[in-house]
Amino acid sequence: MNTATGITTLDLHEGFFSRRNWLDWLFAALVVAGGLFALSRYGAYMDVYEKGILFGAMPAAIWLGWFWRPVRVLMMVAVALSLLAIASYQVDGRASLAQAENVFWLKYFLSSQSAILWMSLLFFMSTTFYWLGMFGNGQSGTMELIGSRIAWVAVTMALTGTLVRWYESYLVGADVGHIPVSNLYEVFVLFSWLTTAFYLYFEAQYKTRAMGAFVMLVVSAAVGFLLWYSVVRGASEIQPLVPALKSWWMKLHVPANFIGYGSFSLSAMVAFAYLIKQQASETRWYKLTPIWLLGIALCFVPIAFRERGVAQAGGSYWIGYALVAALIAAGILLGRKRIAQRLPSVEVLDDVMYKSIAVGFAFFTVATVLGALWAAEAWGGYWSWDPKETWALIVWLNYAAWLHMRLVKGLRGTVAAWWALSGLAVTSFAFLGVNMFLSGLHSYGTL
Repeated sequence: MNTATGITTLDLHEGFFSRRNWLDWLFAALVVAGGLFALSRYGAYMDVYEKGILFGAMPAAIWLGWFWRPVRVLMMVAVALSLLAIASYQVDGRASLAQAENVFWLKYFLSSQSAILWMSLLFFMSTTFYWLGMFGNGQSGTMELIGSRIAWVAVTMALTGTLVRWYESYLVGADVGHIPVSNLYEVFVLFSWLTTAFYLYFEAQYKTRAMGAFVMLVVSAAVGFLLWYSVVRGASEIQPLVPALKSWWMKLHVPANFIGYGSFSLSAMVAFAYLIKQQASETRWYKLTPIWLLGIALCFVPIAFRERGVAQAGGSYWIGYALVAALIAAGILLGRKRIAQRLPSVEVLDDVMYKSIAVGFAFFTVATVLGALWAAEAWGGYWSWDPKETWALIVWLNYAAWLHMRLVKGLRGTVAAWWALSGLAVTSFAFLGVNMFLSGLHSYGTL
């Protein structure tokens, strides 16, 4: 036995399937049974490609549950809550959206809009507890643990809301039904829970919760935008798809894209934590560049929205946003030494930054290829230099260069962190800025 790693020689030669216990096989059976039930119940509404996606999703879900066991609980609880919601929509043998106002747990917990609102509240609470843990004395570990548990519940509610919204779209109309990844409201939900789920994996792997205070900031910012967007634009209402989006490609391209966006955002916030840890003992205020940039960037958001004229219906909201942003930046500035003590080593932060970029880049590459194939089917060409496509290429080249410098030149430390942090600006513009300031073939989520 290797005492340094805790791995025995038997473990090294043991087969992958022989390491599965009865709970693993029970989970696999449940996934297969659920997939076959979906096929028998809804197969008539699927084309051959969608059936292929369903069959591919089953082994993928099984592998994910075997690879990271907490995900099995997440999947089963989300599915159970979704099935309860679906059953609750039934009245006298028929499904009706009106039940969302008549059934208690639908109205307050399990309808898609209620579940997503709970997700939003829980993400804010999780962020708060992570930061209480960062500054707490004696109870820091407990606060961070509570923040982590709340984050898991928030992801569960987000996934439940997504699944129920998918079902609700078919109750609106058989021709309206679609996977809920088609507009800004829906993809912000996707971004929020995917980013959190990836963080929770790294939290478990590195046995540290201190990074959550930083990662959950970007999730809370996304949720803040989501709430504003749903109120001002009425985006929570389910809308029919535009013709170009009526494609099975959407089920693959958009989730892969947002795994990339979420991973890149996670890496940027970890890079920010890295820079804070490095500059904790700096006393010259003008040298504390990362904190000032955070404050400027967060306060710039309301200005950008006002310039676009979209703040008219939510001006007070964005004033509050700017005040909260200023308080966050000030708190980090004043408490940087305490924060640095709570953060894991720079080696851990550097490794998380690298791995999240590597995973994000892989999925973003796949998403870009899928997008080109979809474009060829929808518009007759693989690439048209549409603003969204151009900025997607810029994002891809940015992280391709980062990984190249990492693997070939051994890029580490401050330069790598600054590069990853600046990548968030590039990614944010590709994700949201294009929709705000540019127009093109991808202008489905305009503000």
